[in-house]
Amino acid sequence: QVQLVESGGGLVQPGGSLRLSCAVSGSTLDYYAIGWFRQAPGKGREGVFCVSAEGSTYSPDSVKGRFTIFRDNLRNTVSLQMNSLKPEDTAVYYCAAAYLGCGTSWSKDEVDYWGQGTQVTVSS
Repeated sequence: QVQLVESGGGLVQPGGSLRLSCAVSGSTLDYYAIGWFRQAPGKGREGVFCVSAEGSTYSPDSVKGRFTIFRDNLRNTVSLQMNSLKPEDTAVYYCAAAYLGCGTSWSKDEVDYWGQGTQVTVSS
């Protein structure tokens, strides 16, 4: 059974940075697409950034140029570096893994495994 454990959430001021990490156990990452979703109060779960098993990435326009994903197959980890954070980035962030996915989109319907989530709050 694949398990994903997130860390690194917290409170940050607008314009600040946070780095989220996800440790994967139970399987090697080599054959999975892996990445992050977020869910703000009252909203649906949105794909934020992903990297496929082949190394291609997807992210929506709302985070382009601000967020970066790092995948380390040797350590079985994936990290999300978030810079220039805005109040609208406030959400619970979830690490996710999928056998298939991370092409021209990153849909929650593609996900096979979820982490428990970590809260990110951007506020002054």
